[in-house]
Amino acid sequence: MPRANRHHIPGQLWHITHRCHQREFLFKFAKDRKRWLEWLFEAKKRYGLIILNYIVTSNHIHLLVVDDETDAISRSLQLIAGRTAQEFNNRKSRKGAYWEDRYHATAIESGEHLLRCIVYIDMNMVRAGAVAHPSEWVHSGYHEIQSPPLRYRLIDQDKLVELCGMNSAEEMQAKHLEWLEQAIYENKGVRQSAWSEALAVGSNNFAKQVKQDMGVMASGRKVVNLEDEHMLREP
Repeated sequence: MPRANRHHIPGQLWHITHRCHQREFLFKFAKDRKRWLEWLFEAKKRYGLIILNYIVTSNHIHLLVVDDETDAISRSLQLIAGRTAQEFNNRKSRKGAYWEDRYHATAIESGEHLLRCIVYIDMNMVRAGAVAHPSEWVHSGYHEIQSPPLRYRLIDQDKLVELCGMNSAEEMQAKHLEWLEQAIYENKGVRQSAWSEALAVGSNNFAKQVKQDMGVMASGRKVVNLEDEHMLREP
């Protein structure tokens, strides 16, 4: 059973990562990345998935979503992963697993921690050396955050502004760009495992609360102090 479903906490923000089987570059073609996004849009329509950010790389995806009472996250990922794998394998006459067995979900605190997670997601292909700036990678939420389209939106802009603690979309967009430019200038493109491998990232109180909410699922996990955040780490 997917981890985000096992760690169901209504109202919680989740940073989800899902990798292709054995880290194969099964998304190396733009048409396959585009198709994953089309199924993400379909999941939003069907299940009401609340999306805050995303990126499709050459061999994995990042998705930032809000939990609710409808089990939208696990239903959406089941749909997206199943359909993209089926279509790819049929087109390539390929057999075997397309995805790793399970996706990983990390609980993220709202406010500045959320904004840092958004920047971390946007910087993915910069860290990989594929582009010099997030704006150069088409299949990401960067463009929606900075210039929300009139139709076929994936990101819930109003929810994003609210959860980032901003007063307007313009304020959030300016802060988003400021933090991205700072990350590029300070060469903070280095991968930080906490954002995609821990059970929770945020303040000390937040990490402790998530551990309590998870109950037995978080048994044996420790809250560790990072530079700007605390994380509830895996054993």
